[in-house]
Amino acid sequence: MADFRELLSDGRPHLFDGAMGTMLYARGVYINRCYDELNLRQPELVSEIHREYVRAGAEILETNSYGANRIKLSQFGLQDEVHEINRRAAELARSVANPRVCIGGAIGPLGGRIEPYGAMSLDEAFAVFREQAEGLLAGGVDLFILETFSDLVEVQQALRAVREVADLPVVAQMVIREDGHTPFGTDAAVVAERLTAWGADVVGMNCSVGPQSMLETVDGLLGATDRPVSCQPNAGLPREVDGRTMYMASPEYMAEYAGRLVRKGVRFVGGCCGTTPEHIRMMAGVVRAAAPGRVRVSGSSGPGSTGISSSGPGLSGSISSPGAPSLTGSASGDSSTASPGGGVVVTELPEKAAASVAAVPLAERSAWGSRLARGEFLTTVEIVPPRGVDPVSMLEGVELLRAAGINGVNVPDGPRAQSRMGVLATSLLIQQKVGMEAVTHYCCRDRNLLGMLSDLLGAQALGLRNLLLITGDPPKMGPYPDATAVFDIDSIGLTNLVAGLNRGIDPGGNPIGAPTSFVIGVGANPGAIDLDDEIRRFYWKVEAGAEYAITQPVFDSRQFYTFLERLEKEGIRIPIIAGIWPLVSARNAEFLANEVPGVIVPPEVLKRMRSANERGKDFAIAEGIAIAREMLGEALPAIQGVQVSAPFGRVPLALEVFEALPGWSREQVPSVVEG
Repeated sequence: MADFRELLSDGRPHLFDGAMGTMLYARGVYINRCYDELNLRQPELVSEIHREYVRAGAEILETNSYGANRIKLSQFGLQDEVHEINRRAAELARSVANPRVCIGGAIGPLGGRIEPYGAMSLDEAFAVFREQAEGLLAGGVDLFILETFSDLVEVQQALRAVREVADLPVVAQMVIREDGHTPFGTDAAVVAERLTAWGADVVGMNCSVGPQSMLETVDGLLGATDRPVSCQPNAGLPREVDGRTMYMASPEYMAEYAGRLVRKGVRFVGGCCGTTPEHIRMMAGVVRAAAPGRVRVSGSSGPGSTGISSSGPGLSGSISSPGAPSLTGSASGDSSTASPGGGVVVTELPEKAAASVAAVPLAERSAWGSRLARGEFLTTVEIVPPRGVDPVSMLEGVELLRAAGINGVNVPDGPRAQSRMGVLATSLLIQQKVGMEAVTHYCCRDRNLLGMLSDLLGAQALGLRNLLLITGDPPKMGPYPDATAVFDIDSIGLTNLVAGLNRGIDPGGNPIGAPTSFVIGVGANPGAIDLDDEIRRFYWKVEAGAEYAITQPVFDSRQFYTFLERLEKEGIRIPIIAGIWPLVSARNAEFLANEVPGVIVPPEVLKRMRSANERGKDFAIAEGIAIAREMLGEALPAIQGVQVSAPFGRVPLALEVFEALPGWSREQVPSVVEG
């Protein structure tokens, strides 16, 4: 049986195999199948592909297990077969290998974001990776190959998991784009530094780009680590040919660049998407021709190499919030991992997090932020963006708000998945044309992580400062139910992202220069069906950096105070701004109660609106305003502000609600409301 540590220490270049998925697809296995399941259902097909790579000259075979983790397998109902699929993957590769071929247990990313930008906690990710690694170990792998990772935080958990399972060598490979950075924006040199510090035996990159781009990027890896470096490029960039995705780089081309990579000092080469046994055969000739003295020998790691743990590089100590011990486990959208003692283990952004700068003080970011910081009562009205290109009517309503002394205009981002003018453009128009500060809702539905980053940097440059970060309503609620949603991250991940920007760092841990100066708000739903989950998510939002919250419309003050009491019990204390919605008809009340997620209209309110509606339209409007004033008055002792929605854009109706505030007048707004 081959020993991969001998390959690490001999100073020679060595050859991985090529793509498994490309070969399976070429043999009629469609992409809607689970390729990992074939280890159980069509093992002879998998074995034959491995055999072809051995014949071509591959020295390290990767198991057919790239997506064989519980998260990805659950999409096919195979989550209970994780161990068996991985064990068989290793056994199939072993069955065709000669004594000179090593078997690498392939582990890919989980297929979803983990904290701080996703719903899965570090401990959950660690457990999923460990489960897969145990199956591969049972099948007899010689090493582990962590490949195609974009997120350093995620690959760190995979490294932790395989190190805990076995003392086998680990190859850790990240996706590096043509610009020399990961999709998260982390520089190749930083990648190499972190993977080295966390104990990877081989540091490298695979997938995403072709051999030329890897050749141009590899110096960043070679100069930042003393470990051997690996490169497994795609066979060029994919192209659409007659409706099929094709990789156009020839075996000769791949072999030429394999030689160039080896001469640069790369110790392990191979292929990713689009590569075939013929590509590997041509590359093998180049690798065999390289004498030991003709390549740069990076330092190697063997037994006793640096391990990693939850307290290792990249992880800080723990922080806790009063009352946090009852918030155990992982909430959807966690921004951190609950520790046994109730503290929270927080993952630093990779490497350059130390370069973060001090955030701009809250009171200096905007007038809205200044009022928050001083404890003043905030008044705001929500006005939806126009449906078309003409903002005149909306701006006329905003003028009324300015004349009435309202502090800000809340601008929702595609509420109920409606197609309206963009929220950033609308907010900018309000500030430039009327001179009122906007509170810009910003949702995760329509943009991926990189798009959000671009938008936020632009918003800072344009002078938009006040944000309300929300996950967003699904497209099926709106008039275009077939539209696709992104939901790359949720509101908790987005809060982490903005808080990072306020410290001058992007999601990849890279400095952006001067920090942004956003005032970070989040949503809250006192009427959530699962209040425990809502409290957990709210806790994570605050831990991520939320500085105030605006609630869903309040129609039941008892329910509202139950929510606030739970927050107090958990020690969660940020300013709460109550959402208030003046109803205009029984139909309006019934629509909110039955068709708008997150809004709870109790039976007694529906009864009052139906009774008023029977008397006439004006009576219904008056009753709706009366209910809104009652809710505001009852909530007043516990809040630091109110957001009143302008029903159907009718600003005068919204302004009538403010008369419930003590000392309110259209000309003079109370600066502080005593509770």
